[in-house]
Amino acid sequence: MSSTIDGMSGPLPPGRIAVVVSRYNPAICDSMLGAAVESLTNAGIASDRHWIIRVPGAWELCWAVEQTFQHADVVGAIALGCVIRGETTHDEHINRAVSASLMNQSIASGRPIGFGLLTCNTLEQAIQRSGGSVGNKGHEAADAMLEMLRLAPKLR
Repeated sequence: MSSTIDGMSGPLPPGRIAVVVSRYNPAICDSMLGAAVESLTNAGIASDRHWIIRVPGAWELCWAVEQTFQHADVVGAIALGCVIRGETTHDEHINRAVSASLMNQSIASGRPIGFGLLTCNTLEQAIQRSGGSVGNKGHEAADAMLEMLRLAPKLR
C-alpha cells in the first residue's frame, strides 16, 4: 500500500524567511510583496522573521537570494519580480537565467525558494497575476515555499 507525504501541514522551522523583491514595476511587485507577507503572517511567522530585501530588478533577485543564504538562520526565500515582454527578446533571456539560477540555488542550498517571477506579455497580464482576476503570485510563491519547509523534515 502506498502512502502520501506532503507539506500541507506540520511545524515550520525556526529562522528567517528572506523576501527578495524587485523595485521595477513597483505597483505589481508591491502587490505581490503584500500578498507574500500576508501568507507568512497567516502561517504564524512573526514580522521580525520576515527579512524584506529590495533590489533594482529581476536580474538582481538571484544574487540577493544567494547572499541571504549565507546566513545560517535563513531557512527559505521568496523571490518576487515582474518582467514584461518588450520589443526585443531581452525578457526571454532574463526570465530563463533568473529561473534557472533560483532553481539551482534552491537545490544547492537545500532551502526552498518560492518562485514569484511574473513573465508576462502585457502589463494587463501582470496586473491580473498580482491581485487581479487570476490571484496573486505573491501568495502562491509564499505558500509553495512554506509547504516545502513543512515537507523537508518528512523526507529526511
